[in-house]
Amino acid sequence: MPMLRTQFYIDGQWTDPVGSDTIEVIDPSTAQPYARIPAGTPADAERAVAAAHAAFDGWSRTTPAERAAAVGRIAQALEARSAELAEAIAREVGMPLKMASRVQVGGPLWHWKNYAAMAERFEWERQVGNSLVLRQPVGVVGAITPWNFPLNQITLKVAPALLAGCTVVLKPSEVAPINAFLLAEAIHEAGLPAGVFNLVTGYGPVVGEVLARDPRVDMVSFTGSTRAGRRVAELAAATVKKLALELGGKSAAVVLDDADLPAAVKATVSNCLLNSGQTCSAHTRLVVPRNRLDEAAALAAEAMAKMNLGPALAEGSRLGPLVSEAQRDRVRELIRRGVAEGARLVCGGAEQPADLPEGYFVSPTVLVCEDAKATVAQEEIFGPVLVLLPHDGDEDAIRIANDSIYGLGGAVWAGSDERALAVARRIRSGQIDINGGAFNPRAPFGGFKHSGLGREGGEYGLEEFLEYQALQLRQS
Repeated sequence: MPMLRTQFYIDGQWTDPVGSDTIEVIDPSTAQPYARIPAGTPADAERAVAAAHAAFDGWSRTTPAERAAAVGRIAQALEARSAELAEAIAREVGMPLKMASRVQVGGPLWHWKNYAAMAERFEWERQVGNSLVLRQPVGVVGAITPWNFPLNQITLKVAPALLAGCTVVLKPSEVAPINAFLLAEAIHEAGLPAGVFNLVTGYGPVVGEVLARDPRVDMVSFTGSTRAGRRVAELAAATVKKLALELGGKSAAVVLDDADLPAAVKATVSNCLLNSGQTCSAHTRLVVPRNRLDEAAALAAEAMAKMNLGPALAEGSRLGPLVSEAQRDRVRELIRRGVAEGARLVCGGAEQPADLPEGYFVSPTVLVCEDAKATVAQEEIFGPVLVLLPHDGDEDAIRIANDSIYGLGGAVWAGSDERALAVARRIRSGQIDINGGAFNPRAPFGGFKHSGLGREGGEYGLEEFLEYQALQLRQS
């Protein structure tokens, strides 16, 4: 029997939706229903916006210390739900349970705690000459979040927005919404004033577009596809809203001729396959010296073979299914198109894995592509597919890395950090790993070009939800 969620969280209480339509949430490991949620209407979204608008004045006038304490209480309430959150996300998204616990829940918990601790060290005001420069909350925030890292992307919007003094209306992805209901329960338990946080589920063109249009919403923070981001920006422009857009990626891992090729390939495969490749910053293009292309392909296939594919709740699964039938079919079609355009299939492919007849599974796939303009070398596939591209020296490698409408993540591998850094400085991308440098949650995350606007994470993420205000003081 699917789990039922029948109410929204609006103005500090669980409340019935205006309409009666519902949305089925599918477990991608089984292709069977996991839950059912209400499909919000424009009227539901407008109620939530009205509640957030009414609550803003009071919440914005609380002190940073008071807001930090509230964020800390939310962190505690979420931590008590860790196991429930991990299972929910494994069932919604398909990430294996152990990894979901570590990545999909552990990461967000770290961010909630980090924002709770940040209030004391953040510079909320500063004297500049005869001006007192304040950091003031932007206002009511509409947060529209994706399904691939659902709680994490919610956290990177809601936690800093609350700490900044903003009020929030959250529209999570209808594909992976149950974690958002658990967050709303934690926020209610933490005792935030009514209207400070509101949750409405539903479809983007119905609920999300209200948040982008409504003049009472001062900012929209959106994570999702570049296509949907353009639509949000178009609607938000009419009321000159502040925007933060975290969009697509086609990140390149560049391997120079003196790099440790086995280490580079192993790390790139691991990065590419995180969350079954459903990661916007995944290193999905591996750009290697032409004379080592075949060696790199063999190493990639060997690493792919170690990624045990299976259901999210099965012991031993290292790689789960794709999130939906539509996503699986899109990835399969792109693999077929890549082969049709001349790419060489090294391992994997578009067929359903024989030992996994149910669920939305795609085998880890390596394609060798000579043409950097081919579809699979340019389009975001969002699946467990790594495309190998040959380069003819550093200048050519930089050209290939920058030959994309995106600029979100990436890597450079070289015989020395100095050489890797020199190349990385010329790649137009928001985050670049140097010889396997670890992800830093305190560093700014975001992209260049069509990968979006603004940054998330750490103090940089908090700053997105603040405006400068200068008070000119009389000089004695």
